[in-house]
Amino acid sequence: MTHVLAIDIGGTKLAAALVDEEGSVLRSATRPTPREDVMASLATLIKEVSEGGPEPSATGIGCAGPLDLAAGTVSPVNLPSWRGFPLRDQVRELTGLPTVLAGDAQCMALGEHWLGAGRGSAALLGIVVSTGIGGGLVIGGRPLLGPTGNAGHVGHMTVDPYGERCECGGRGCVERYSSGPNMVRWALENGWTPAEAAPPRDRASGGTGAAPGKAEAAPPRDMTSGGTGAAPGRADARLLAQDAAAGNPVAVAAFGRGATALAGMIAATAAATEVSTVVIGGGVSGAGPVLFEPLARALDDIGGLPFVRAVRVEQTTLGVRAGLAGAAKLAWDYSRSAT
Repeated sequence: MTHVLAIDIGGTKLAAALVDEEGSVLRSATRPTPREDVMASLATLIKEVSEGGPEPSATGIGCAGPLDLAAGTVSPVNLPSWRGFPLRDQVRELTGLPTVLAGDAQCMALGEHWLGAGRGSAALLGIVVSTGIGGGLVIGGRPLLGPTGNAGHVGHMTVDPYGERCECGGRGCVERYSSGPNMVRWALENGWTPAEAAPPRDRASGGTGAAPGKAEAAPPRDMTSGGTGAAPGRADARLLAQDAAAGNPVAVAAFGRGATALAGMIAATAAATEVSTVVIGGGVSGAGPVLFEPLARALDDIGGLPFVRAVRVEQTTLGVRAGLAGAAKLAWDYSRSAT
């Protein structure tokens, strides 16, 4: 059986796998993303996955952006050593294989469409909610990449033209309201203190603990501000979600505010593209009901046209594997189109 080589490159980890036509993984490996000499670490990872295995027919790469699809270069915000880095050509030269590149959130969307919560959707929007907000569109089974490969940057859609200035330089971007660090920032500015960091007396009097006789809510799984874990007591999105689940009013309001911004972006994207399915992944999606319940209410309030109101919102089923799955699908489609 033939395989493709799938590569997923982010600011915290590098991942690679050999994947067959059904999406089954033969081999895989991950390692932390180094601050310097990322390509050398990636080359070692590729060798680890490929050596002694079947010869792959193509390589698919999902990488944090922005990127230039025509040139095959990437300039990930969280990889400062790569600016205009010729990733596609470097990997092609290293492997000797046909190589195709897309954004990491685009690959997440494609992976969920192929094997996950968006399987079979005619028009899908994938959203990654983590340190930032990323996105990707799959229309008619094919990723919509755009002329330079940057289509789907939904985190920088404006949901409030009179709103806060975003880190990107724009104003009122959804990322400024809905990303993990920005929800935490707003909560801290409005008086939130993480329950794990508060003295026991404050927990009891501040309304953030469980009711007497009731088990305290467990922290949401895989829930961090940036997908990298956090020290106990540090103010991060995992603790914010935990306090929201326990009923802390500021934490609940922070998630409600973030969910409303997400709903505005989803409704606008649905009106423009007629997406029928939205799949949300990333570390903040692990918050579960404290994110998805206010999101559903906000969409019900914001959505007007019937086809916008009909959008189905799902939590990722592939989790961190979605990006690799999408990179593999990218490689399979590229391999078939070239023959």
